Amino acid sequence: MPKSNRSFRPLLLASILASSVLLSGTTFARDVVVRTETGNVKVTEFATGLDTPWSIAFLPDGRMLVTERPGRMRVVGTDGSLSAPIARVPAVHARGQGGLLDVVPSPSFAQDGLIVFSYAEPTQRGARTAVARARLDLERLELREVQRIFAQNEDPSGNQHFGSRLVFAADGTLFVTLGDRGGARERAQALDSHIGKVVRIALDGSVPPDNPFVGRAGVLPEIWSYGHRNIQGAALHPQTGELWTHEHGPQGGDEINRALPGLNYGWPEVTYGREYVTGRKIGQGSSRDDVEPPLLQWTPSIAPSGMSFYTGERFPQWKGNVLVGALRYQLVARLVLDGNEVRHEERLLAELGRRIRDVRQGPDGYVWVVDESEGRILRLEPAQ
Repeated sequence: MPKSNRSFRPLLLASILASSVLLSGTTFARDVVVRTETGNVKVTEFATGLDTPWSIAFLPDGRMLVTERPGRMRVVGTDGSLSAPIARVPAVHARGQGGLLDVVPSPSFAQDGLIVFSYAEPTQRGARTAVARARLDLERLELREVQRIFAQNEDPSGNQHFGSRLVFAADGTLFVTLGDRGGARERAQALDSHIGKVVRIALDGSVPPDNPFVGRAGVLPEIWSYGHRNIQGAALHPQTGELWTHEHGPQGGDEINRALPGLNYGWPEVTYGREYVTGRKIGQGSSRDDVEPPLLQWTPSIAPSGMSFYTGERFPQWKGNVLVGALRYQLVARLVLDGNEVRHEERLLAELGRRIRDVRQGPDGYVWVVDESEGRILRLEPAQ
């Protein structure tokens, strides 16, 4: 497998110059038009009034679900209206980066109404990342038959790095991304721990028999890959079906990876990152023979969150691109691929100055963005 550690730091200025707001001032109007390398894009404020939104998921009838980190889940109508909070959501540890996090409908949602969601589950010591399934009653606005199907086997103290992105594979199994919880980063290399891992489970919480570590003594069989810091973006490649992820580095070293079965992604032993306070280099270097290198790394860190492959028709020049939200740099990165290599990066929406928590392609082919700063859902469409 070719080694790659591409960084696009020099592209920042060029991308900002290529993408500029056509309206004067920084106040966000209901519709804003921005220039991009492939044409003008209209950004529409679709839904407002959310409290720290984290994730959106589309339902078959055109509505969507949205999670709010303090512990609320709502239905967003096709007109952008917000429902009352959905009842019977489990209690969450809504401190720091914890709370109610990702949500996805099951592949069979139209038949069984099942959804899956992740959250920071309170424990006596603090919290741990957990995943539950439930039947969504859209008429009563409540969850039924709520069942926890996964929880990390460790609950270190602290309120950060919960990971928590959920992705269904083509075979119906579920990928769950798990952070290193900040203070337990050495456990990301331990195969008897869920800290700093991607796990793969069935919808009932059982372990698929073809997971890479099944039958290996002393290793948790649900582990898919390890050596991760804090994955907050994950999506399936539309052609290969492989899981692609991105994760936060500390000071530098955000990564995009192909999360392949059984592989080690290095954290905290192999990384491009540095310690926050001292600036000291973390680990043993930025490469090692037994560590899978990133497809792309960002230094300085953009703080990526949310990820989607674009496969729609609304933006034909974006087809096959990867879209990544960013919290620190407050933008959407559009990554142009050549096979598994990132050939170009364009930075969109940086002028709006908003923390982008999630980015998704909707069934309508538009791009939908969660603006954490203002508690909004935004829609991107070609400007006429």
